[in-house]
Amino acid sequence: MSKLKYLTGVASAVALLLANNAYAASGDTLSAIKKKGFIACGVNDGLPGFSAPNAKGVWEGMDVDVCRAMAAAVFSDASKVKYIPLGGKERFTALQSGEVDVLSRNTTWTLTRDATLGLKSTAVTYYDGQGFLVKKSLGVKSAKELDGATVCVEGGTTTEMNLADYFSANNLKYTPVVFDNNDQTVKGFESGRCDVFTTDKSALYASKSKLPDPESVDVLPEIISKEPLGPMVRQGDEQWELLVKWTVFAMLDAEELGITSKNVDSIKESGSPDQKRLLGLDAPDGTSLGAVKDWGYQIVKQVGNYAEVYERNVGPSTPLKITRLENSLWNKGGFMYAPPVR
Repeated sequence: MSKLKYLTGVASAVALLLANNAYAASGDTLSAIKKKGFIACGVNDGLPGFSAPNAKGVWEGMDVDVCRAMAAAVFSDASKVKYIPLGGKERFTALQSGEVDVLSRNTTWTLTRDATLGLKSTAVTYYDGQGFLVKKSLGVKSAKELDGATVCVEGGTTTEMNLADYFSANNLKYTPVVFDNNDQTVKGFESGRCDVFTTDKSALYASKSKLPDPESVDVLPEIISKEPLGPMVRQGDEQWELLVKWTVFAMLDAEELGITSKNVDSIKESGSPDQKRLLGLDAPDGTSLGAVKDWGYQIVKQVGNYAEVYERNVGPSTPLKITRLENSLWNKGGFMYAPPVR
C-alpha cells in the first residue's frame, strides 16, 4: 500500500470516528429530533402495561407514556413519537447506532451498562425486582423449592445473570431454557417447555394477564434482585439527557404538587408559585431544557402526572393489578422522589 493510500485510509477512519462522536455531542439529538419532527422511541416488543399495541394498533403503556411526555415537552404534541419495538438483544445496538433517540423499555440501570456501552440511564420510572412465575399444579410456594427445575428466561438480560446467581447462592440446580425475546419466553412457559418463568415481577404480571387462564399460575413471593427501570440515552448528549430526565421528574413533581390532567387548567390560572414554575409559567421555564416554554403544562395536560400514568396502565383497576408500594412517592412510603423545579 502506498503512503498516500495509507494516510487517506487513516484520515477516513478518523473522520468516521469524529462523525460518530459528533453525533453524540451535546444537543445534537435534540436538534435532530426537532428537525425531523418526532422522537424515535425504542420500546419493548410487547409487554402489556408498559409498551404494547392495543387492538387498534396504537401503542400504550407506562414506557410509551414517558415518550409521549417527552414529545409534549418538545413539540407541545404528545403524538409526535415513532415507536420502534426492540427485543433484549438488539435494544442497546439500536440506541448506540442512532436508530432510536431514547430507549424507554424495561431496561435495568447497572454499572456495566453505564460504564461500557456508551449509554446513560437518566431517571427511574419503575422500581422492580426479579421473580418467578409457576403453574399452581406444581404445588410450589417458594423459590427455595425450585431445585432441579427447568427455567424459561430471556437471553442477553440481567435476568439471566440474576437467575444463575440466585440458584448458585442457594445451592439449587436448574436447567435454563433460553429465548430471544419475552413473547417467545412466555410461549415456552405456556407450552410446558419449562416449570418456571423468570423475569422482572412487573413483566410477570403482564405476561400472566395474557395467558388463557391467568388464575392457573402464581407469582412466587421472592424478589431476587434490584431492577431500577427507566429511559436510557447516549452518553455525551447532555441537553437531550436533561430533557429526558426532567420529563420524568415533572410527572413526579406534578403528582406531589397535586396537579393532574383534570385540574391543570385551573391551577395554571391560580396555582401556587411552585405549581406555576413546574408548568413553565415562571422561570425557570422549559426553554432552559430546549423544550417549549410551558413544558410542564403540556406534559401534565396531554399525558398526566405519574400517578395517572401508573393507574391507567398497571394499577389495581387494570388487568395487571399492581399496587404501587415502592413506586409510591417518597412522602407516601415509596422510593419516588424528584428534585424541585426552582
